[in-house]
Amino acid sequence: MRLKALTLATALALTPLAAHAQTAEPAPAKFKAIKIVLVGDSTTAVLGGWGPSFCGWHVTSFAACINLARGGRSSGNYRAEGSWALAMDEIKSGGFTDTYVLIQFGHNDQPGKPGRSTDLATEFPANMKRYVEEVRAAGGKPVLVTPLTRRQFKDGKLIDDLGPWAEAVRKVAVETGTPLVDLHARSQAAVQAMGPVEAMQFAQRPPSAEVVEAATKTGTTIAASTGVPVAPGAPAQNQQNNAAVEPMGQARLSFDYTHLGVVGADYFSTIVTDELSKSVPALRRYLIP
Repeated sequence: MRLKALTLATALALTPLAAHAQTAEPAPAKFKAIKIVLVGDSTTAVLGGWGPSFCGWHVTSFAACINLARGGRSSGNYRAEGSWALAMDEIKSGGFTDTYVLIQFGHNDQPGKPGRSTDLATEFPANMKRYVEEVRAAGGKPVLVTPLTRRQFKDGKLIDDLGPWAEAVRKVAVETGTPLVDLHARSQAAVQAMGPVEAMQFAQRPPSAEVVEAATKTGTTIAASTGVPVAPGAPAQNQQNNAAVEPMGQARLSFDYTHLGVVGADYFSTIVTDELSKSVPALRRYLIP
């Protein structure tokens, strides 16, 4: 009798649990979204590049945007120091329908930057190809980005010191069948049309009066840190030493002709968005012009 009572009590205790299991709602469908990972140097990175504005204002809530660009990095030392390994972890993490990786290098691959410079003819294109191959092998979708132009002028003409590196990226894009965002061509045309004085609005800090005066009178930009006026036809050494003002690490909040403030980030991230929507049509619904 006692055993029958215990059996009945146990059955009564389990009944509510069984009923709950039968009426429990099914798990909701998994939210579908994509991921965009930014890889590059200070002209893409937070505080100095176009990346923050791109992630903050140009992608919808159906796209996670992660900025892994770092100041002072080239196509060589970004990998050597382990930053690329971190990017690969993001690419392989899963959970997203697609992962797009935007890759922009060139500024620090130029000569004169010990520990960063790469050979333009061999090492730089090989590095860019390897990034493309490894993104694809990890299941991601690479997008190559040509380097953002600097904003230095000589006699009213923009100095295209990054042209060879931009062309190398274009060739890699063709050879590997990779979508290309030609930020260099678009930014170069825009800055040239503005001229040296108007383009100064893109810097992190306002220029000195001497810098503005020299550009206004001669069409030539002078070293931002000296403020020494330059006469028409002056030799090239009056130009800013970019290797000295583009540090290995976080860009300094100052006036120069490379890094971007809020106005510059907003302006060039809009160009990136426009070019990206053209080169990768599948991304258009995730982008805000």
